[in-house]
Amino acid sequence: MTPRFAVIGLVVSDLAASLAFYRRLGLVLPEGAERQPHVEAELPGGLTLALDTEDTIRSFHPAWRPPAGGGRVSLAFRCGTPAEVDAVYEDLVGAGYHGELKPWDAFWGQRYAVVHDPDGNGVDLFAPLPESE
Repeated sequence: MTPRFAVIGLVVSDLAASLAFYRRLGLVLPEGAERQPHVEAELPGGLTLALDTEDTIRSFHPAWRPPAGGGRVSLAFRCGTPAEVDAVYEDLVGAGYHGELKPWDAFWGQRYAVVHDPDGNGVDLFAPLPESE
């Protein structure tokens, strides 16, 4: 059997904060998940996003330490319109999350912005720009 990509795993320092962030982006995460050591969200296309607390990882890998310098993962969320990129960015920044890159019209044809999740992972927001006439 050939391995099949199936899960994106994030190790989080504050599960409740991470759940609040990803719920705000529309992911469906179980109620009461804040009390669990491992939480999963089904993603489009059959992928799964798995969130594990640092303590969970250390339970089977005692020498594990977070990477130096913060997050090293980037996730991307497609928005329906360029205006939605702006609205979602403003919502997240207004809720206290770090806005890394304000929305802009990227040269590759997208409205594009970056925010950080509670662990410093980059979360890209994008939508195709209307084609010029």
